[in-house]
Amino acid sequence: MPPLAAAVAVPSASDDAKGGTLRITSFNINGIKARLPRLLEWLAETRPAVACLQEIKTQDQGFPAEEFEKIGYHAIWHGQKSFNGVAILADGVKPVEVQRGLPGDDSDEQARYLEAEVNGIRICNLYLPNGNPQPGPKFDYKLAWMKRLRARMAEHLAAEIPAVVLGDYNVIPEDKDVWSIKAMENDALMQPESRDAYRRLLNDGWTDAIDTLNPRGGVWTYWDYQAGAWQRDHGFRIDHLLLSPACADRLVAAGVDKEHRGREKASDHAPVWVELAD
Repeated sequence: MPPLAAAVAVPSASDDAKGGTLRITSFNINGIKARLPRLLEWLAETRPAVACLQEIKTQDQGFPAEEFEKIGYHAIWHGQKSFNGVAILADGVKPVEVQRGLPGDDSDEQARYLEAEVNGIRICNLYLPNGNPQPGPKFDYKLAWMKRLRARMAEHLAAEIPAVVLGDYNVIPEDKDVWSIKAMENDALMQPESRDAYRRLLNDGWTDAIDTLNPRGGVWTYWDYQAGAWQRDHGFRIDHLLLSPACADRLVAAGVDKEHRGREKASDHAPVWVELAD
């Protein structure tokens, strides 16, 4: 099993002054019913203040909220039968829902976006479309979705809202974020249009927490179930944590709970996390 690889933790003067950090996490769970034991195990071991989940793959009535209540987490969720679905869990407090579904297209019924206030921070949890096969309608939908996301994020910037926009972006931002450029060169995850849309978010003023602390790359968040990808460490980075300027000023550390990918019946993603001065 490859060793745990977490991002560099950088001390913060504000952290020292305030005496604590707030851990906000994202985890594409790839089916909450199938992975519930692993999910509860991860929550117990790491105890994040906020945990955003993607690909819960269940309708709203099937979400196991009571299992999280037992261990002190309150949840809101936006489900869909067999596909997609996102949820926000908060330790000891109820997330205050702000937005369900990404604005900008009333015809879009896919459960990919959920936004809430938690501990004074706007948490924007997303599961961005994969876009394969490309070219084609699925790739067009991906790019249109990213354009809508940028518009929503611009609203947060304009209002100077402390925000973390996190989740499975299904974008490999740069060549340094993939084990093999050639293996993924035709995939929607690293097409120039996908990368350009992601880069525009950063240029608007958002900070990629993991990339900021790991500028040389080589940090993976996803390993396919096929071809021994996990055992060979053939992964790439598609789960991202973007920070508004106010949150970027509070950045203390960011990383990947890589070890959890190697456990029995694990998701094909590993959890990613950021710590902000509290």
